[in-house]
Order: sequence, then C-alpha cells, then structure tokens
Amino acid sequence: MKIYTKTGDKGYTSLIGGTRVPKHHVRIESYGTIDELNSWIGLIRDQQIDTAHKEILKQIQETLFVIGSQLAADPERSKMSLPELDAGEAELLEKAIDNMNEGLPDLTHFILPGGSTVVSYCHLARCVCRRAERAVTHLAENSTVNDLTIIYLNRLSDYLFVLGRKLANELNVAENQWIPERKKN
Repeated sequence: MKIYTKTGDKGYTSLIGGTRVPKHHVRIESYGTIDELNSWIGLIRDQQIDTAHKEILKQIQETLFVIGSQLAADPERSKMSLPELDAGEAELLEKAIDNMNEGLPDLTHFILPGGSTVVSYCHLARCVCRRAERAVTHLAENSTVNDLTIIYLNRLSDYLFVLGRKLANELNVAENQWIPERKKN
C-alpha cells in the first residue's frame, strides 16, 4: 500500500464516508488540531516524568484517536462503525486533576508558561487543546458533534494546565507567576 494517493493534490480530501471537502474545512481543521495535540502529548509522555503520568497520557492519546476518528467521519454518509466516547473519559481527567491539585499550593496568580522544558510542553499542549476546542465548537454550530467531545476537550485543557503545575512541583521548579506592574500616571 502506498502512503501517497495524489487525491489531495488539488486541495481536497475525503472524509470517512467518501464526502470530499476542502482541506481548510472546519472539520479537517478540527481533527487536524486533535492530531497535533496528540503529538504534543506524545512529546510530554517521552519526557522523564513519573510512570503514573505517562499512563494517563497514553489513555488521553487513545481517547484523542477516538475523537479524531469521529470528527473525520461525515455524520450524514459514514456507515463505518467507529469507537465511541463515553462520559468516563472526562471523569478520569477530573479525578486526575483533583489528585494532582491536592499536593499543589493554592493558585493565587496567573501562571506564565515556562520554568522547564516539560512544563512548557504542557502549556503548549494546553494551547493546542484550546484551539482544538474552538475548532470543534465552530464545527458543532453546523454539524453533528458528540457533546462529550467538547466536554472532554474542555477538561483536557484543565488537566494539561494542572499537569504543568504538578510537574513543576515535582521537579522543584518555581512557578512563573504573572504579577502585573501598575502603570504610573
């Protein structure tokens, strides 16, 4: 099987179900951003972090594949049986967030991204997750999107933020707090 098909050379691609759409279509942007997010999460997983974090990140990657496959399908034409997303996926993130938060200092300021490479990767992934959420909610305005997808992406961005804080704490890296200076008149 060849990896290249040449069918996208004119700027169009096929959804699952056969519908051809421009490569800039909001559905393509949605699942393309999910794919980018999944790559960032893989990069976080490749760092020297606790095995428990790596296991949750692997589950997140698998869930993102489910979401990507759902978004890649034309809801009107696809007859393919695709994996389903369930509420337990978002609940897993909520439990992980709560567990990580227990050992962290109270959040009293906005946090500037940075402090260490892995913490920065968490913030980059969080930003890509928010972009994915924006694309998916845009798609949902005119097409069928599983409500659990939007909920999951919202929780995932929170998870990535807290994971960044937790990793900074575990690595003994000071959080980069944003403390705005008052302007003098």
